[in-house]
Amino acid sequence: MNKPLHVRSRAAFGWLVAVIIGCDLPGAPNPADRPVPPQEVQDFALLFQRNCAGCHGVDGKLGPAPPLNDPLFLAIVPDAELLKVVRDGRRGTPMPGFAPSTGGPLTDEQAQIIAAGIKTHWPHPNPAAANVTTPPQYAVGAGNVERGRTVFAEACAECHGAKGEGGSQAGAIHDPALLSLLSDQALRRIIITGRPDLYMPDYAGVDGRADDFQPLTSAEIDDLVALLAEWRKEAAAQPTLAGTPDSV
Repeated sequence: MNKPLHVRSRAAFGWLVAVIIGCDLPGAPNPADRPVPPQEVQDFALLFQRNCAGCHGVDGKLGPAPPLNDPLFLAIVPDAELLKVVRDGRRGTPMPGFAPSTGGPLTDEQAQIIAAGIKTHWPHPNPAAANVTTPPQYAVGAGNVERGRTVFAEACAECHGAKGEGGSQAGAIHDPALLSLLSDQALRRIIITGRPDLYMPDYAGVDGRADDFQPLTSAEIDDLVALLAEWRKEAAAQPTLAGTPDSV
């Protein structure tokens, strides 16, 4: 049975008022509640949480991978290198590429948002307070294995053992499984920045080192990397290892 005219008129009037004042009709979806497709997310915090926090920690610290929220690292890593690693990863290491060209889950724009956000999202102290007034260069250079043995004895042996076999304060670094997962560039980065989350000193830190220890130079760090790369090469020659990472 049809409703009386006055009832229908009130309903129509209410609908008209709702349209005029902008109220949503009952059951109408709110566009703001529409799920954002993964490829359209452009918020750094959300992209980092979904793609990076599992390895690098929720706030860029305290994960199995080296911290990204680290003033010394952010002071030395070039913008182009940071973007390259986010996009392409490090072949032969656990670091995957996130760009579509590598089969990653992100768009090129999202990879750029992550790379740029890593340098701008977290506040950092004065660089001088983080030993970055004249930091070593980021990129790997040519080093000398024999000189590296001398540098290792001065800067690393106290914690890692005379031959990298491990000691009371730190684990083994002359280890096939470890070295097979670290590229030369990753090794250099860790030597420069240390692992503050694991109490490993940076290139200028004095903890666990002789009283007369001086900050490592870029050349000395190259020599250390050369030694560690030689250890990795020796380990790779054993049939149980599948290969070695590149030096990206």
